[in-house]
Amino acid sequence: MPLSTQSQADADQYILIASLDNARNLSNILKAISLRDHAIFNATQNGLKVTVEDSKCLQANAFIQAEIFQEYIIKEDAVGFQVNLTVLLDCLTIFGGSTVPGVCTALRMCYNGYGYPLTLFLEEGGVVTVCKINTQEPEEPIDFDFCSTNVTNKVILQSESLKEAFSELDMTSEVLQITMSPSHPYFRLSTFGNSGNAHYDYPKDSDMMELFHCTSEASTCKYKMSLLKPSTKALALSCKVSVRTDSRGFLSLQYLVRNDDGQICFVEYYCCPDEEVEEE
Repeated sequence: MPLSTQSQADADQYILIASLDNARNLSNILKAISLRDHAIFNATQNGLKVTVEDSKCLQANAFIQAEIFQEYIIKEDAVGFQVNLTVLLDCLTIFGGSTVPGVCTALRMCYNGYGYPLTLFLEEGGVVTVCKINTQEPEEPIDFDFCSTNVTNKVILQSESLKEAFSELDMTSEVLQITMSPSHPYFRLSTFGNSGNAHYDYPKDSDMMELFHCTSEASTCKYKMSLLKPSTKALALSCKVSVRTDSRGFLSLQYLVRNDDGQICFVEYYCCPDEEVEEE
C-alpha cells in the first residue's frame, strides 16, 4: 500500500491516522460542503464527521465512515479540531487531482492533538509531499435539533430528478418554496424569479420517487435560495436524496454519494425556513 513505508514509530506519535489509496474519495466529499473557509472535524471510532456552517441558518455535514479508509486509527474516544477547508482542499489536490484511470494520489492524514497541525502525506508516482495545516480548537456546531420523531414529511428521490427540477426552475428567485401534501400536488418545488412563477411537481407514484411520507396536513415553507445553492455541489455527486421537513419547517437534505470505489458516504444539509406561509 502507498505510504506504508512510514515507520511504526511515526504512527505511534499520532492520536488520529486516516489513510486512503485515493485522496479524491475525501476531497470530492469535502468540496460538497465547502460553503465557508473553516470546517470542524470530529473523529470517532465510527469515522469522520466534517461540519461547515453559514450564518447560523445553514449547516452542512459530511460523514465518512471508518470503513472507507484503508487505515483508520483513533486512540481517543473522540478527536476534534478546526481547519481552513480551502487550504485543506488545495493540499489534497496538490498533484492536480488526476482523473486518469489507474493514477491516484494516496493520502495519509495524521493528527497529534490540541495545538498540533494536521499533517498530510500525499504520494503520487513515487513523489511524496508533506503538508502541515494549522489547527484551531473546534467551535461547538449549532444544534439544529432536527429529530426524526419531529419529522412531518419525507420523500426520497433519485438525484437526477432533482437536478432536472433545478435546471427548470428560475434560480433568480430569492426563495425556493417546498410544498408537501397528502393529496395533489404531493411534492412541489416553486420559484418566484425574474421570468415569473415556476412550479415543478412530483406525482406520488413517480418512478423517480422511492418514498413518499406526508402527515395529514399540507405544509408549505420557503427557504432562501442563497442558502440552498451550495447544496447543489452535493446533489451533483449524489445518486439519491432524502428531503425531510420537521414540525418547525426546518429542512434536511441528505445526499447519498458513491465515491470512486463505489463506497457510500453521506452529505447532509440543514436549513432554517425563511418564512412560514399561511394556508388559506
